[in-house]
Amino acid sequence: MIECDKRFLEYYGLTELPFGVTPDPRFLYLGAKHREALSALVYGTETNRGFLALIARPGMGKTSLLFQYLEGLRNQARTAFLFQRVGDSRDFMKYLMADLNLDSAGKDLPEMHGALNQFLIQEKLEGRRVIIVIDEAQNLGEELLEFIRLLSNFETPHAKLMQIVIAGQPQLAERLAKASMAQLRQRISFIIRLEQFDREEATAYIDHRLNVAGYKGRPLFTIGARLSIAEHSEGIPRNINSICFNAMSLAWALKKQVIDRDMIQEIVADFDLRSLLGTQEVMVLKCEQESKRNIWQVPRLL
Repeated sequence: MIECDKRFLEYYGLTELPFGVTPDPRFLYLGAKHREALSALVYGTETNRGFLALIARPGMGKTSLLFQYLEGLRNQARTAFLFQRVGDSRDFMKYLMADLNLDSAGKDLPEMHGALNQFLIQEKLEGRRVIIVIDEAQNLGEELLEFIRLLSNFETPHAKLMQIVIAGQPQLAERLAKASMAQLRQRISFIIRLEQFDREEATAYIDHRLNVAGYKGRPLFTIGARLSIAEHSEGIPRNINSICFNAMSLAWALKKQVIDRDMIQEIVADFDLRSLLGTQEVMVLKCEQESKRNIWQVPRLL
């Protein structure tokens, strides 16, 4: 942790940053729509539907939700999580087998298929499901998506041997809607959409993340600030994180104990330029300025 991070945490009485940029299941807030999406994933798995799809705009907490889904299956299933894998079908099979702790060394594609089939049968005999989650699937070409569809053919006369979840941004839904993807679309039992937070959920999300990070003081954001955050973030968790982090940084710089609507408006006015820099870059620049003067403003180009 850099010294500036430490001073930031001490100022707010935090144990860690509440509005980070990495998906951490501890910070996952399950609003009504997130709970519905998670329930649909679990139900589709319990009823052995074979193929599910999860669609969400960027920043909606899709990956964290998938981690939560897999965590709930830890003692019941063998799982693989594939993220932004590129390449052809052979590369995909190698990644898949590696995640399942299967040896693919020296095997061609038919041999890997055979090894995977034997593995699936053995897991079925031992009463375990096999769950494959493919995140950011909007980046996969149609040929590879078709290959993944064919993997769902692993089955017995009575049940699918493997549950597949493909997750991605709205471009994935657009791709699935194409005529050329009709066979894959027909295999998908549920297309689950993750929707944005409403105002109440946005407020609860802010409180949840602050609580997880150890905040115990009086309300940090005024009601007006919270309404402004909900409006300008469009209910997207990643946007809420960005606005809240920058607002807290501004309040820290100005030695303010409460963040009001005007401060949020100031942050939002500069938001497009702030987004050009990552969180750590913002913090480093703030530290550099703090070392030069005792009372300072957040740089306008953050």
